[in-house]
Amino acid sequence: MEIIKGGVTAAKGYEAASTAAGIKYQDRTDMAMVYSRVPCVAAGTFTTNVVKAAPVKWDQQVVAGGAKAQAVIVNSGIANACTGAEGFGYCEDTAQAAAEALGISKDGVLIGSTGVIGRQIPIDKLTAGIRVLAKEKNDTLENGTAAAKAIMTTDTCEKELAVTFDAGGKTVTLGGMAKGSGMIHPNMCTMLSFITTDAVISKEALQKALSEDVQDTYNMISVDGDTSTNDTVILLANGLAENPEITEGSGDYESFKEALHMVNEYLAKKIAGDGEGATALFEVRAEGCESVQQAKTLAKSIVCSNLTKTAIAGHDANWGRILCAMGYSGAQFDPEKVDLFFESKAGRIQIIENGTAVDYSEAEATKILSEPEVAAIADVKMGDQTAVAWGCDLTHGYIEINADYRS
Repeated sequence: MEIIKGGVTAAKGYEAASTAAGIKYQDRTDMAMVYSRVPCVAAGTFTTNVVKAAPVKWDQQVVAGGAKAQAVIVNSGIANACTGAEGFGYCEDTAQAAAEALGISKDGVLIGSTGVIGRQIPIDKLTAGIRVLAKEKNDTLENGTAAAKAIMTTDTCEKELAVTFDAGGKTVTLGGMAKGSGMIHPNMCTMLSFITTDAVISKEALQKALSEDVQDTYNMISVDGDTSTNDTVILLANGLAENPEITEGSGDYESFKEALHMVNEYLAKKIAGDGEGATALFEVRAEGCESVQQAKTLAKSIVCSNLTKTAIAGHDANWGRILCAMGYSGAQFDPEKVDLFFESKAGRIQIIENGTAVDYSEAEATKILSEPEVAAIADVKMGDQTAVAWGCDLTHGYIEINADYRS
């Protein structure tokens, strides 16, 4: 397994483009296209929010229908959520425009949108943007990065990664891009993630690998506890690596899953660390648990605690807030057996032993919690299962960004 430069254009046969369509933002790109020169097997996971945006409904239809996909059109600024039949119709118009511009079937076009809920997409600007994207797409790494930038809303940086691995003597590449900063509490920001691979892999294996890995990556992050109407993860495989087909029972399936996890975990952590107004990535590890589910429940409860997140922002080892968050999580444990540690590049310090505070240095704890990446490790001493969740600190910046988001 090797990390290489690039994102969605790193794998063979993929092209990307970006443009400033003027959908909501001015003086910046706000549309992106990812295109494969040949049709792809497609897999997807989507928001569990009952209120689903029109693009989510469209993509679910495409993925479930079994048609091969060849293009993804993404816009930022307007979410096309809560827009009724008109909004869904605009998805069909978008797919039709892409099909005409690229010479492909509209059933092979996937769509992603992120931004303000309740506003209709300016379809004329969108279709005009598609024509520009179709002309300007290419397979350079620079175009892949530009596409990752175009799908940002309140993000402060683009998010992309690519890796390679060997499958049957062939080099297979997996690359991805994502966006997300606010309304991040996936349960499958808005968080959008688009992953491309040149692997030859069955649709069943592709969907299974994605569905399982999402549970340990994107579904383990939270910025603000809000599950978006638009959360989408799309995985495309075009087969141009010409490896022996990967199926669920094949020897290369585990290698594929490992590569997919590396990309997804990296993108998920980048989303969590880029939370609106955040100054630190906050990692929580729940250890010594009876089951993975117990560990996940405890880790997510801690990482979602606003009081804990504000303590992290203040570099304050306020361990009582963490123990409190564990207690209301719904997971059963003995609080008198809990050990708690804080950790960062500046060191590691134990704060609690068997449920009570130890004689630790507040100055040392503050030093450890002042790093841009910090971790809390809670050991409940009940078993050998572990889970990790990621979030960020909560600062005044979050309020400032969201108080006037629509403007």
